[in-house]
Amino acid sequence: MNPFLEGIILGLTLAVLLGPAFFALVQTSIHRGFRAGMRMAFGIFLSDLALVFLSFIGALQIVSTGTNRLAFGIIAGFILIVYGIFAFYKTTKLNGNGATDNDSKPRWFTLIAKGFFLNIANPFVWLFWMSVTVGITSSYGENTRQAISFFAGALLTVFITDLVKVYIAKRIKLLLNTTNIKHINQIVGILLFGFGVILIIRALMIKYPLFGYSW
Repeated sequence: MNPFLEGIILGLTLAVLLGPAFFALVQTSIHRGFRAGMRMAFGIFLSDLALVFLSFIGALQIVSTGTNRLAFGIIAGFILIVYGIFAFYKTTKLNGNGATDNDSKPRWFTLIAKGFFLNIANPFVWLFWMSVTVGITSSYGENTRQAISFFAGALLTVFITDLVKVYIAKRIKLLLNTTNIKHINQIVGILLFGFGVILIIRALMIKYPLFGYSW
């Protein structure tokens, strides 16, 4: 099969996974609209691109073992917990046109950075790309062109499907009211908080296998 098509299949598989970045992406699209969601999706794309690049040069091995992995897991979990608390207590009002009425609007680079760090803070994302990179490298050997074609297909597919999610979230917003959006914020906050706690616990269990049995 063509490497680019294989990458598309992988991208579609990754697109259906519901991680912290997905919930934050949907929430941002509902609150800020399509352009804001698109910028956040671009940040997610950049983080995936960076992880693929780092996987190739082997830098991810530094954070996947020992104390570094423990520290990375705890920091990532803490970031998600903070995002979760913020999302849970976030209040949004609708104006007469059904659009969200926010006192302050984040700059474009803030949204890109939010997407970048939310996605890259999830250890399962970089472990996923590191595993894929190892598999692709062993499959294509020194044929760098085929490997690049594969990852181009995968990353572009993930980015396009994220834009589709943003568009759908924008359409859903027309059916929402202030109360519904508040409930969505609370659900997103709980999910992000839960992801953060799970990341910290798993990081501790990987470093200290007996940790999971001592509580």
